[in-house]
Amino acid sequence: MTVSPSGFVHLHVHSAYSLAEGAIKIKDLVALCKQLGMPAVAVTDTGNLFGALQFSLVMAKEGIQPIIGCQLWVERPEQVDQRNRKPEAPDQLVVLAQNEQGYKNLMKLSSKSFLTPLEHADKPAVSWADIKQYSAGLICLTGGVKGSIGRMLAEHRAGEAGKTLLHLKDIFGDRLYIELQRHGTSDEVAMEDALLDMAYAQNIPIVATNDCFFPDPAMYEAHDAFLCIAEGAHVQDVNRRKITSEHYFKSAEQMIELFKDLPEAVENTITIAKRCAFLLQEVKPILPPFDAGNGKSETEEIIDRSRKGLEWRLENYVFKTDWATPKKEATRQQYRDRLEFELGVINKMGFAGYFLIVSDFIMWAKEHDIPVGPGRGSGPASVVAWALRISDLDPIEAKLLFERFLNPERVSMPDFDIDFCQERRDEVINYVREKYGKDSVAQIITFGKLQARAVVRDVGRVLQIPYGQVDKIAKLIPQNPTHPISLEDALESEAPLREARDADDQVRKLVDIALQLEGLYRHAATHAAGIVIGDRPLEELVPMYRDPGAEIAATQFNMKDVEQAGLVKFDFLGLKTLTVIKDAIRMIKETTGEILDPLKFPLDDKLTYQMLARGECAAVFQLESAGMRDLCRQMEVENFEEITAIVALFRPGPMENIPRYLENLRSADEIEYMHPLLKPVLETTYGVMIYQEQVMQAAQVLAGYSLGGADLLRRAMGKKIKSEMDAQREVFIKGCKKANNIGTELAGTIFDTIAKFADYGFNKAHSAVYAYIAFQTAYLKCHYPVEFMADGIFGTSGGV
Repeated sequence: MTVSPSGFVHLHVHSAYSLAEGAIKIKDLVALCKQLGMPAVAVTDTGNLFGALQFSLVMAKEGIQPIIGCQLWVERPEQVDQRNRKPEAPDQLVVLAQNEQGYKNLMKLSSKSFLTPLEHADKPAVSWADIKQYSAGLICLTGGVKGSIGRMLAEHRAGEAGKTLLHLKDIFGDRLYIELQRHGTSDEVAMEDALLDMAYAQNIPIVATNDCFFPDPAMYEAHDAFLCIAEGAHVQDVNRRKITSEHYFKSAEQMIELFKDLPEAVENTITIAKRCAFLLQEVKPILPPFDAGNGKSETEEIIDRSRKGLEWRLENYVFKTDWATPKKEATRQQYRDRLEFELGVINKMGFAGYFLIVSDFIMWAKEHDIPVGPGRGSGPASVVAWALRISDLDPIEAKLLFERFLNPERVSMPDFDIDFCQERRDEVINYVREKYGKDSVAQIITFGKLQARAVVRDVGRVLQIPYGQVDKIAKLIPQNPTHPISLEDALESEAPLREARDADDQVRKLVDIALQLEGLYRHAATHAAGIVIGDRPLEELVPMYRDPGAEIAATQFNMKDVEQAGLVKFDFLGLKTLTVIKDAIRMIKETTGEILDPLKFPLDDKLTYQMLARGECAAVFQLESAGMRDLCRQMEVENFEEITAIVALFRPGPMENIPRYLENLRSADEIEYMHPLLKPVLETTYGVMIYQEQVMQAAQVLAGYSLGGADLLRRAMGKKIKSEMDAQREVFIKGCKKANNIGTELAGTIFDTIAKFADYGFNKAHSAVYAYIAFQTAYLKCHYPVEFMADGIFGTSGGV
């Protein structure tokens, strides 16, 4: 790293991942460093490494050296040998990773603070023994006025402060720096001379830091309100946490001027930056090996299980009793060809183990009578998944495309989301924990953000603006849970909101502060369904977290970051409907003696469709809302494809296509397709492009795309990145000309039309499996209404 000798590097910065106190987003930190010419920066979030990977990747990409650190909470030194220790506020200590060993030790320390918190600290803290054990590879800064030394000096206990400093020197040696801060507080002024005396007496270098919580002075007022939101306080309260207006990301020039009497304190920031040479990088997927105990490799095992599983599926769910042998053999070959193609892709990509792990815990659930859904997401498009009993809908009969799930032209991890009985989902998770080791399985952290409406209400409360007035302002912000609107966008689109802001200075202040705080993190939680499984204790791979009182630990990295760190996510979702179906079938057996298999319910059952066409959809999965019932009536539903279309259409965005779909359904003979080749692609949806798979098929039949290439086109259309779209448009137009002699103008028009449909395109595989559950519940309601509705009323409510 080339740095000017007169430069300065921030070594004590709180990003937005210092929950409910840090107000510097990672992307904003990049901009600050570039604007101020900072060649390096350290992030030292309070007690955690939540943003470490994101920070490291983003900074490195922008040519800025990331220094990964943490402001740890450490037990008070005087508590170490105390008996009957009562919980007290711990001290802070700043540590920075010099190298890989230092980062691993930093992960260990941060993880320990959450996984085995100290009973005598009122925050997740580590012991001094922990600090000593995991000090290698770490540079230590003493922590300013809130460090042990600073606190003891403020309490006029200079002798104990000196002993603590010597203890730190014994642990860290020449990696210890006495941290000096000049935010203008009385404590800092009072103790600086004492800190300098200790530094010179013990030959310990000094370093200048600014404890940064917000990007610039203009955000001080908003940040002050943010601290009030976190503490449930009001801005006017006297006895609450406050920091100064100087706790912002200052320029090198400002810091050099601030410490002009101690130039070595500034120069040592450069020395420390040079001493830190660790870069956290993206890691390829890591999975535990799957051992079936028979000596076979994962590749051999998936081939063997898939081929046997396919034969079981064909014999039990595909072949009809009246089929002649030639028809059976022709059908068998069709399925085998698809299976072998998929196995080739899966094994080439190295994903055999992933499929086997998922199949294993699903089979365990089924063997223990735990209801499992037929699939969700794009996974049910795989014949291998169907053969391994991961999914239950025949992907060939449903015309699902494997390339939508695993693209042979773009290597990315497969992602199976699995629905389990809501009441017994935890049993499956416990099976996985026992099989792979409790310390190798964890949940995934999530972060609650201040969203538009909520932040307006929060700011209004801390400013003590009357509730009724704040409520009116908040309700002027449109609410869409699936696509939350930002406050900035709401101001642009909603004239009444702008008028309310412009008409009242108090409201203007409310909105201005809310705009600055929107999107900041206020708390941590755990992902409702996500589980990661490692091939070793997860503490060795990522920092760990645990919600107070939770049995299962979580990763400190969120869903996106944890995958970049090499961990593979498995979604264990709870779905009550599965229990309803199971209990209804049990009740039917008890009352009639019939043994039903929901996978054998005939998908062409006319009575079921007649019931749905009448809008009698109460208790029918996905179709019971008033809007869905009305759509079933308008469509006069008569086949499974139409239920699949309803599931895809009835959601924000795609609903715009419903009128056209209904019009074309009633006059199917008059539908005009953009090109005759599109008729087989769009015929089942009456000329309306509903599914992402149809975008892919259109590109295949018109422009000669492979299905893998067509999936790349679909992704490009979804992202709306102009450069990608322009490149794909050119490929599409040339392909149309070469494959089918379609003119440039018509090909361009078709491309633009498809791109517009792609905005709302839905994953057909997911729509089809949820339609499958809808049909199963409808079939039970139609043919066994007493048992089905009895379970729906009594079973789901816990009985009467």
